[in-house]
Amino acid sequence: MKSICFILTSPLALNAFLLGHLRALADEYLITVCTNTVESPVSKGLDSRVEVIDLPILRQISPIQDFTVLIRLIRLIRSRNFDAVHSLTPKGGLLAMLAARICGTRVRTHIFTGQVWATRTGWIRRFLMALDRLLCHCATDLHADSQSQARFLEDAAICGCGRIQVFGSGSISGFDVNRFASAAGRRSRVRRALGIDLNAPVFLFLGRLQHDKGVFVLADAFVAVLRDHPNARLILAGPDEQHLAASLVAQCGEPCIAVGLTSHPEDYIDAADVLCLPSFREGFGSVIIEAAGMGVPAVASRIYGLTDAVVDGSTGFLCPPGDAVALADSMKRILSFDTLTRMRADAQLRAHKEFTAERLIACWLEYYNQKLGPSN
Repeated sequence: MKSICFILTSPLALNAFLLGHLRALADEYLITVCTNTVESPVSKGLDSRVEVIDLPILRQISPIQDFTVLIRLIRLIRSRNFDAVHSLTPKGGLLAMLAARICGTRVRTHIFTGQVWATRTGWIRRFLMALDRLLCHCATDLHADSQSQARFLEDAAICGCGRIQVFGSGSISGFDVNRFASAAGRRSRVRRALGIDLNAPVFLFLGRLQHDKGVFVLADAFVAVLRDHPNARLILAGPDEQHLAASLVAQCGEPCIAVGLTSHPEDYIDAADVLCLPSFREGFGSVIIEAAGMGVPAVASRIYGLTDAVVDGSTGFLCPPGDAVALADSMKRILSFDTLTRMRADAQLRAHKEFTAERLIACWLEYYNQKLGPSN
């Protein structure tokens, strides 16, 4: 059988986006995944046919460690002679594409899911952009999880016009219609466990607690919302990577509840009325589609990536990034019964029409069948 090696920095992206894809690809190809399994565990839902190799790759720039990982990847790719190398995440992508180019791997694919340098300035921005250009030079195929991100990269001269492919309407993985579906009694069960009144308006942030996700802008906006809706609640669900949870809860008070990393995001989506994602940078915002699939509209930043995930005024509201006043206004507006009812229906209809996992997996299978041919 022909073989594909997926390389990414953290299992978080693997667990969130790739389980269904790898299960489908494993029917036709030998699949290997290289990632830092010490940083976080690989999901038990990963298909047993997929080989996992621990790769001590770090998110932060670490010249000695990065060089060591590069040499290890070169040795691995040469010894296994993979037919394709496929990378996600910035650091994983750069090292994977360099190693695969050095080894002469025929199909070298990278997916862009957001740019770290988008919120940086000065020399560090120029340096990180140069690394992305090097990545593009080493890759044979480039993908992005949204059309607006593809245009952003081309406008920044990271790669030539027309090089980036986007599957379907965007997103890496789409959403699992069976997993992200409302379950009888779950909304009330989760709310009771969190001490939230069943009739309270609930906002949800679901993702990594980072400054780039705009979490302090959300906290400012939520405090303003509380003045008009004192019974409102804000749930913060996701890994506290920058140790921000305590400060956010202190800023918002008891109406804000931090639940940490969860393996069951659908529980909190089911308990919520509105998803909030006020990011400063985002490749697509898959969580928005997952929530939409369950009939939960979003309030998000008007930035590349999120403009593909949210239809402003239909499936949610878009606000200028960093504008807590505009965010609070949109959060209040969406709580109107008529608006919320309409947006719930619009969001769910669009998600099921354009962003199902089944549709995205079919795109991946078609891509690899074209590149490698059906495996023997």
